Amino acid sequence: MKEKNREKLKELKQSKAKKDEVEKLHRLIDDLQKEKDELFGKLQRVSADYANYQKRAPKQIADTICYEKEKIIKTLLPILDNFEHTLANADSAENVDVLIKGIKIIYDQMLETLKSHGVEQIKALGEKFDPALHEAMMKKGDASQEENIVLEEFQKGYKLNGRVIRPTKAIIS
Repeated sequence: MKEKNREKLKELKQSKAKKDEVEKLHRLIDDLQKEKDELFGKLQRVSADYANYQKRAPKQIADTICYEKEKIIKTLLPILDNFEHTLANADSAENVDVLIKGIKIIYDQMLETLKSHGVEQIKALGEKFDPALHEAMMKKGDASQEENIVLEEFQKGYKLNGRVIRPTKAIIS
């Protein structure tokens, strides 16, 4: 009988150990389920945020472009006003020199406005030909000049923030 009691006691201990183990596993499952639910919730929020971002970003880009265009146009309007003023007074100008002086002032104003937006003219005349900055329209033999020097400019070249937006069209030696 002692032996049976010992066996039963042993079985009870094993049974209790199994119940404890099962209980631990249930708690672990519950914890993992909670963690999964939290992560799934976070994933849903991130996914919704990303979808909203995708909808919002193109509009923000378009608004920024529109704002920048408006800013540039506003800086050009005074130049247009000065052109209109010069043209309106062209008939009453005493001589051509006064008209040319007015146009020169407008030209300088235009260059300053472009410069304020990061646009600069490419210096070419007398410079060594650089295919990244200049476009050779023709070659002209000139014994007084070195080889590959820009002799004349057909059309000025420009850079925007250091990047060529239009190369200088030139005649080179």
